[in-house]
Amino acid sequence: MTTSVTTPTLSAGTWAADAVHSDVSFKVRHMAVGKAKGTFALKSATLVVGANGIADASVTAEIDAASVDTKQEQRDAHVRSADFLDVENHPTLTFVSKAVKDIDGEEFVLVGDLTIRGTSNEVELATEFLGETVDAYGHTRAGFSAKTSISRKAYGVSFEAAFGAGNAVVADKVEIDLELEFVRNAD
Repeated sequence: MTTSVTTPTLSAGTWAADAVHSDVSFKVRHMAVGKAKGTFALKSATLVVGANGIADASVTAEIDAASVDTKQEQRDAHVRSADFLDVENHPTLTFVSKAVKDIDGEEFVLVGDLTIRGTSNEVELATEFLGETVDAYGHTRAGFSAKTSISRKAYGVSFEAAFGAGNAVVADKVEIDLELEFVRNAD
């Protein structure tokens, strides 16, 4: 018996992110026993889809670093400071895709360069295509969920504070979760 893997259908064209219906969030281990969570505002994202659909798609995205919101003003100010994101000198986080691989039904891996604080590293986003539809206003929409984890130290975010028996206040590993909706531009 042979099995076939189908590539999800996504219409060719240029798509713009719907920032209102998209979510960029993160969480990081805090005080060794919990996870602090936060969000960023998506500044812009463009998805370009060729004739082969997702297999040859590309994405570019910009996130407003100063928009960090952890629901605690003092922590937000610290994350914006030179100890973490240094938003005064690096106001934008960017992602530029380089490849799509491992397509398996509605799931695939999006490979690209993530730039934080002027440092770029390759990341792999485990991505799920949630489908394409025409909304109540006649616009063609597509949705995606994606996640990855990064080392904050790999981006020059080396703030260290410890408590107790060598426990870190903030862990190195940062988990990133994305919920994105795109609207196809009229051709």
